[in-house]
Amino acid sequence: MMDLDLFEQLVLVIHVIAALSVIGLVLIQQGKGADMGSGFGGGASNTVFGSGGAGNFLTRLTTWIAIAFFITSFGLAYVAKQRSETMSNQGIPQVQAIEAPVTSDGKDQSEILSYKQFSRSGGIGRHASLRG
Repeated sequence: MMDLDLFEQLVLVIHVIAALSVIGLVLIQQGKGADMGSGFGGGASNTVFGSGGAGNFLTRLTTWIAIAFFITSFGLAYVAKQRSETMSNQGIPQVQAIEAPVTSDGKDQSEILSYKQFSRSGGIGRHASLRG
């Protein structure tokens, strides 16, 4: 299998080229309303690529490059997923639950600490049920 770094760089280069190409091709193409001006003396519409052949070619080329752009987007998403899976397995400590010791009267220490903190604040709220 291809190295993930090399794959990412290759897909990223293709992605950027496809993005710039789509931008350029969209800017080159004329809108559908541009042909109306040629009927009223605009005269120079589509003279670079012929009378009508450029629109069809540029539209198809833009479509295929846009498809390549979306495929490279999925490729970059795959690389990001693989990197996140490998990073999640490296050096992140797991959180462990620690049980509070039980006192002689059967209450655990967490209830007692919560009650002491509550009674110091003098408030009434969700901790009121902790009073013995």
